[in-house]
Amino acid sequence: MQFGQALAIGALALVSAISFPIDADTLSGVEQANHLSTDPNLEQSLRGVMEGLGLDGPVAQKRLAVSLVDVTDMEHVRYAGVNDRQMMYAASWPKICALVAGFERIQGGQLEYTPAVKEMFTRMVRYSSNADASRAIRTVGFDYISRVMTSPKYDFYDPSQNGGLWLGKAYGGPKDYWKPDPLHHLSHGATTLQVARFFLMLHEGRLVSPEYSAEMKEILSKPGLHHKFVKGLEGRGCEIFRKSGTWSRYHADAAPIKHGSKTYIAVALMEDANGGQIFPQLIQQLDDLITRN
Repeated sequence: MQFGQALAIGALALVSAISFPIDADTLSGVEQANHLSTDPNLEQSLRGVMEGLGLDGPVAQKRLAVSLVDVTDMEHVRYAGVNDRQMMYAASWPKICALVAGFERIQGGQLEYTPAVKEMFTRMVRYSSNADASRAIRTVGFDYISRVMTSPKYDFYDPSQNGGLWLGKAYGGPKDYWKPDPLHHLSHGATTLQVARFFLMLHEGRLVSPEYSAEMKEILSKPGLHHKFVKGLEGRGCEIFRKSGTWSRYHADAAPIKHGSKTYIAVALMEDANGGQIFPQLIQQLDDLITRN
């Protein structure tokens, strides 16, 4: 192990050690990642989707990562991932870091949940407002957000899983920059595995508390940007709770989706100028995969 990596891991371990208490029934980060153990049949089907859409190239080049979680039967959660531990630039995705950390502050009595705060979070998520994201980040604090992401309660950024969700920079305005992630030096980074875990914990009511999980889910509903997954699912009668991201050639989308009797979590991250056109086709195929099986 190189000295720099060891130092980074040691620093994160220290952050975790001084962070949030962990419930007796809360799993460690590695155990939670393993909770999403791969279902071989679903993985084979997912790879078939990639092949059918002609996406073998981006997958082989590690420019496309996808995670799919079938949560229709919570007693038998099915998971499949392609490049799901590949950390990539994630544009606006890490705004969800400020969202969950903000609700941790609210639960701890350190931030009052006023209508103005709710509107700030809502604009940050539904419309991906950069101004509101920067305001939220400064309100919650970079250090606090990092403590939440690396805490044993969540482990959304875990060096043993090649990183994960990282918010090291705001989205414009004063004091915009904090620091890049220790492993990959990304200001806004993610793996689809950790984003899938985020939305799985949301679905289970384990983000902050059941009450605040429900509040975050409401904020993530009614998407204000009709592109990517939302565009692909138009007319299918789906209920979607999503956060997307776009910057230059980087595209991200993630959502728990309810379609009839089926509920699943779809997560995709891609470095490709055509990602905005690829994602609607991708989510249609993933939707078909889940609802027809």
